[in-house]
Amino acid sequence: MILTVDIGNTTVCVCGVERRETAELSARFCTRLSTVHGKSGMEYAAELRQALEDAGVALTEIDGAVVSSVVPALNDPIHACICEVLGQEPVWITCRSRTGLTLDVEHPEKLGIDRIVDAAWVAANCPLPAITVDLGTCTTFNVIDEGGVFRGGAICVGMATGLKVLAARAAQLPELRLDQVGSVIGRNTEACMSSGAAIGAAAMIDGMVARMEQELGAPATLVLTGGMARYAEPFCTHPHIYEPHLLAKGLLLLYEWNTPAKKREPVRACG
Repeated sequence: MILTVDIGNTTVCVCGVERRETAELSARFCTRLSTVHGKSGMEYAAELRQALEDAGVALTEIDGAVVSSVVPALNDPIHACICEVLGQEPVWITCRSRTGLTLDVEHPEKLGIDRIVDAAWVAANCPLPAITVDLGTCTTFNVIDEGGVFRGGAICVGMATGLKVLAARAAQLPELRLDQVGSVIGRNTEACMSSGAAIGAAAMIDGMVARMEQELGAPATLVLTGGMARYAEPFCTHPHIYEPHLLAKGLLLLYEWNTPAKKREPVRACG
């Protein structure tokens, strides 16, 4: 089992990913630690040990760790955490790692590593061109052209982020946690906000993907992922694949490609 660690703006997502005999990947467990600036590596280590214990995972089952990060301030504490818990250095993914992608963008070093990881897995396993949409703190679109060329994409306000801003700026709008979203036409304030967030995000995805396909001059494989994707995905009309563990699978793939002792193997292809 490999520990995949994604340091995001809201949470640090930790998954235990292993490969089955069929070469299909299985996420044994996933947990989220709060992204807190100033928290020490030892504090994160205590949380991680507890998460592993709760999941019934023994340290002897973990062969290594791989990390992507979009929060540089947390890199040192998380590095110290992994070294403390596992007793070994993790593999860090950067724009210079082996990804199978050609980064055809300005300033590749400024590209979010999570976007590179998502794109790398899709480029290796799905028909191209392809578009990934990751719905988290931000909603990010990545466009991967034929030959694994990363063309760029778009970054939009995330669903939960937008709801928090509404509640903070509008006196009569409450804080809202998305649960079940029904009709597009809401009949009360909460229903209106839920519709605007979830179904509005789905409509945005459909519209953005259609315009991206126009620029590409070809239809694209659409892959949806991210913590908020489960709310918008049912309302997307564009044909798509929903892969909640896309980032973890991409991290395992890049761990294998960037660890000399590991042999490159195909991961379960898109269905």
